[in-house]
Amino acid sequence: MTVVKSQPELWIETNYPQAPWENITLWCKSPSRISSKFLRLKDKTQMTWIRPSSKTFQVSFPIGALTKSNAGLYRCCYWKETGWSDPSKVLELVAPGQLPKPIFWIQAETSPLPGCNVNILCHGWLQDLVFMLFKEGYAETVDYQIPTGTVAIFSIANMTPESEGVYICRTHIQMLPTLWSEPSNPLKLIVAGLYPKPTLTAYPGPIMAPGESLNLRCQGPIYGMTFALIRLEDLEKSFYRKRPIKNEAYFFFRALKIHDAGHYLCFYYDGSYRGSLLSDILKIWVTDAFPKTWLLAQPSPVVQMGQNVSLWCQGPVDGVGLALYKKGEDKPLQLLDTTSIDDNKSFFLNNVTYSDAGIYSCHYLLSWKTSIRMTSHNTVELVVVDKPPKPSLSAWPSTMFKLGKAITLQCRVPHPVLEFSLEWEERATFQKFSVDGDFIISNAEGKGTGTYSCSYRVEAHPNIWSDRSEPLKLMGPAGSCFWSTLDTGFLTWNYVLNEAIRLSLIMQLVALLLVVLWIRWKCRRHRIREAWLLGTAQGVTMLFIVTALLCCGLCNGVLTEETEIIMPTPKPELWAETNFPLAPWKNLTLWCRSPSGSTKEFVLLKDGTGWIATRPASEQVRAAFPLGALTQSHTGSYHCHSWEEMAVSEPSEALELVGTDILPKPVMSASPPIRGQKLQIRCKGWLAGMEFVLYKEGVQEPVQQLGAVGREAFFTIQRMEDKDEGNYSCRTHTEKRPFKWSEPSESLELVIKEMYPKPFFKTWASPVVTPGARVTFNCSTPQQHMSFILYKDGSEIASSDRSWASPGASAAHFLITSVGTGDGGNYSCRYYDFTIWSEPSDPVELVVTEFYPKPILLALPGPVVLPGKNVTLHCQGAFQDMRFALLQEGTQVPLQFQSTSRDSVDFLLHTVGVEDSGNYSCVYYETTMSNRGSHLSKPIKIWVTDTFPKPWLFAEPSSVVPMGQNVTLWCQGPVHGVGYILHKEREATSVQLWGSTSKDGAFLITNISGANIGRYSCCYHPDWTSPIKIQPSNTLELIVTGLLPKPSLLAQPGPIVAPGENMTFQCQGELPDSTFVLLKEGTQEPLEQQSPRGYRADFWMPVVRGDDSGVYSCVYYLDSAPFAASNRSDFLEIWVTDKPPKPLLSAWPSTVFKLGKDITLQCRGPLPGVEFVLEHDGEEAPQQFSEDGDFIINNVEGKGIGNYSCSYRLQAYPDIWSEPSDALELVGAAGPAAQECTMGNIVRSSLIVVVVVALGVVLAIEWKKWPRLRTRDSETDGRDQTIALEECNQEEEPGANTSSPLSVSQGTSVELPVPI
Repeated sequence: MTVVKSQPELWIETNYPQAPWENITLWCKSPSRISSKFLRLKDKTQMTWIRPSSKTFQVSFPIGALTKSNAGLYRCCYWKETGWSDPSKVLELVAPGQLPKPIFWIQAETSPLPGCNVNILCHGWLQDLVFMLFKEGYAETVDYQIPTGTVAIFSIANMTPESEGVYICRTHIQMLPTLWSEPSNPLKLIVAGLYPKPTLTAYPGPIMAPGESLNLRCQGPIYGMTFALIRLEDLEKSFYRKRPIKNEAYFFFRALKIHDAGHYLCFYYDGSYRGSLLSDILKIWVTDAFPKTWLLAQPSPVVQMGQNVSLWCQGPVDGVGLALYKKGEDKPLQLLDTTSIDDNKSFFLNNVTYSDAGIYSCHYLLSWKTSIRMTSHNTVELVVVDKPPKPSLSAWPSTMFKLGKAITLQCRVPHPVLEFSLEWEERATFQKFSVDGDFIISNAEGKGTGTYSCSYRVEAHPNIWSDRSEPLKLMGPAGSCFWSTLDTGFLTWNYVLNEAIRLSLIMQLVALLLVVLWIRWKCRRHRIREAWLLGTAQGVTMLFIVTALLCCGLCNGVLTEETEIIMPTPKPELWAETNFPLAPWKNLTLWCRSPSGSTKEFVLLKDGTGWIATRPASEQVRAAFPLGALTQSHTGSYHCHSWEEMAVSEPSEALELVGTDILPKPVMSASPPIRGQKLQIRCKGWLAGMEFVLYKEGVQEPVQQLGAVGREAFFTIQRMEDKDEGNYSCRTHTEKRPFKWSEPSESLELVIKEMYPKPFFKTWASPVVTPGARVTFNCSTPQQHMSFILYKDGSEIASSDRSWASPGASAAHFLITSVGTGDGGNYSCRYYDFTIWSEPSDPVELVVTEFYPKPILLALPGPVVLPGKNVTLHCQGAFQDMRFALLQEGTQVPLQFQSTSRDSVDFLLHTVGVEDSGNYSCVYYETTMSNRGSHLSKPIKIWVTDTFPKPWLFAEPSSVVPMGQNVTLWCQGPVHGVGYILHKEREATSVQLWGSTSKDGAFLITNISGANIGRYSCCYHPDWTSPIKIQPSNTLELIVTGLLPKPSLLAQPGPIVAPGENMTFQCQGELPDSTFVLLKEGTQEPLEQQSPRGYRADFWMPVVRGDDSGVYSCVYYLDSAPFAASNRSDFLEIWVTDKPPKPLLSAWPSTVFKLGKDITLQCRGPLPGVEFVLEHDGEEAPQQFSEDGDFIINNVEGKGIGNYSCSYRLQAYPDIWSEPSDALELVGAAGPAAQECTMGNIVRSSLIVVVVVALGVVLAIEWKKWPRLRTRDSETDGRDQTIALEECNQEEEPGANTSSPLSVSQGTSVELPVPI
């Protein structure tokens, strides 16, 4: 990002082109912003300032005719928010009859190198001049230009030693070639790089205090040169030249100042202005206190006895020694001088013991005297243990389970951990693992209660677990157990009330049981058969029993459950617009806008009547209601609603149109005033571009006035006191005179009341959420028995009085189960008791994302930053007048907020440390409509380190490439937004890929040939100036095949090896003195390389595993021509298995026998040199053996049908058989025997159908008889049935008397046989 300079531009304009001095006007222009004041300086003593009527970019200072009295040196400044800007360049008006002297400078940060292009700028102060460039020693001009402005740019392309020299610039008027300006100051152009670079050193040292003296020595190898010193922060003002003392020069600073700090370099040049290379940059610190150092313990501050640990000290100051101190000891333990810390800033402690434990810090070690004071340094506590120290275990939100809620156990330690473990004492087999130390415990069926403890292990010692934490007991819901209440130590009147309710319900239950027993006794005594009475009594009793059981299950925890927020449809916004600012009532349009994206239509209401307007198809979700010119019929109170699918919003704030020449009445609001704190009073108007005035009752003059700041204004009372109490009102008026005023707003009374302290208010997760997310607000206070109110944008939306009976601190949880687009906004809460309220809490900005396009987040100057430096995160949005938020992964609350009228903001991270490393993202949102936000930006990772992480270089598809093919070399690293550079060994040039937008850098090599072979490496190539060290990647050898005859590859003992066995690959080439390379399909790099004596290389693979299975090949290349390799050998497939893979069995021509035809079974395996065997189900011995895998099967007497499978064995290993193939079934054909079998099946199937139908008919007949029998039986009582059965039995006995009257009378009653 380009930094806009604050220096203004100064130039001359005249209406006498041939005699400019007759009438001169000076113009001053600010470079980037409008200003309210401009200042003209003359000869550093005379000042003239102008305050324009409105803010502008430029102003004029008329001078008139140029005389000796107004000749001199002129500059100008403009006013910024922080003060006056830097002055412009100096304009010298010499005398009448002469043009101003031009100024001359070079547009470059350092001395130009050979082959570079250089731009020289000449500023002539007037427009339409001719600019001439001269070089010392030449009579003719080098170049000339006629630009349209006041500046000419002379370009010198491809700098050579002939381009060196002294240049000047002059101007003259086009119409008057004889009128010249004075020559500019000479400019020496020196071409660097022709001599070796010098060395730049500081005496007494590079870190000095203000007021101390400093000598910078620039030393080169050649005598008699002129030396120059440059400070990179200000090239124009800090270019120093010195004649040498022999081969060196000293640049002396007598009394250093803060602005002398910076980055310095030097060079030297000869009399022909041929210069040397630039020296290395030397950073000079001018400070009264040393910058802070950081100390890190690697691999961990928790060290096991006998292990090694390194203490890495880092800080922003380079070239200074370091000293390691231990708390309690005066002398440093170890020292690192400036020569030993270039690559490593670590102090090593070997074989640590308990005596090494303690608190360590590191300090700068100076070899010179200075008055700089040492600041505090961060410390590292080194813990030496047999086991890591035990962690702490806590429960959130409490150790008491609530109904249907889970508890999160949090295991914490103050240092990095590899893994946490949770144990449950009641269950020995229970164990959970977590990386972040959070464990979620549920209490389903009461199985979560018990005692828990946790432990952990660190990465340095993954096999050693720490001691367990202190045990933590989780308890179930607080039911009706009186003793558990006593154990907690709280006996509140709420508990007494609950117990009284339970006791009364139990008494009611006992009384109802007694009533039921009494009713039953009465029924039996009086032989009452009305069962409904008893059933009703039992039903009522059971209802009371269920109620009593539910009430007995009450506990204190129920009173602190979450309160779900029923969010209303978001309130729309109503305002007015006009195209007549001085007389708005001539044409007025009312606008209604909704924050909800699901709004379908709008309704405008006026005194009970309204018009309907459908929602326009735009993202603004608004509708217009044109009123035109206001008449008396338009006066009234207006408000609007937004309609969604199934809901109507709350009405907007009322807009009252009073008359045809009076502005609408504004609306006032303010939060409760608090003594001694700042208070903002909001005055909302209805038209844009109005000015606001605040009045207080009893005071004639306005209290405050604000200009046109939009449709609303905020008046501020910096410190609320008793004198500020009273009734306030506000009015609006048009911006320009004659003012048109609104009616006063309704009076707002401000009274300071005694209040409780504000509560603690937060969300359990991040307040930046996506639509549909679950959000819980937590409002808490140490005060007891409080009720809570939740506010959104100043309006009450929910309340909770459930904590009034809870012992201890009060808290309320407000829940939004599914966030919508209109649910965003500024939330706050308050609590109260019967008479006193609390102060409002700090607001929480709830932002609902995914409504606007996502922004772009950039790190300036880059994503890799030195510790102690600043980094700027630039967030670029898509709309203006938004509020931006910066978020860091792992933190719940946004780090920073910024509101801006532009479409981008810069977030500054000051003096970053290692803890600031991580992923950052940003979001923007509008504050007027429910905080509707954008998608989150793509995260950018910030690295706080002094060394770039090492990238990785690999080839795709492989680093062994056939001649003429294409290959892509990928340089991959974790840092985003950084370019990459690819190096090839023994080549000075590098293939570059600039500005890569992903973390991968691709370098494509097409049609590869022998010229591309070699060793490659890559590294990051940041496009910003950075002292951070860059590490090269791994070395990649690019091998091109197809240049030599191919070798042969064999495997010993064979291609099939059991797991755990050893194996050897033998690659046989045709040329001696070669290097052999073993390759495997699917891997991008060679497995192994060997350079044996002879023609063969043996690659030994011990203890092979299943992962070693695959397809192998090899190549070779001559040692005299490395990487120009042979063709690949034939591929060799290797199986690492106990059994060879199963073969494939197929039948030809089909699996169905035809009459008189045979079938050939073909068994095929993946290996050569094997013997196959065929097996038939039902036969114990194998049926056939074959070397080619073909088996002929016939179907004589039907013996060929059935299931077949095959397997094989290697001839070299006859005892190892493969797995059998999948079974293959052979079936018979439809011949005479098959036709006979088919006919029999048809006959049998027909008989089965007949039997089933007959059975169904019988069952249907019997079913029709059954109702008649059941009716007849019901007509006979039990006694008559018994008699009938007895007489029926008597009739069946021999010799029975058939003429019995009883038998005759009862004979017809038993006509059916007795049912079985």
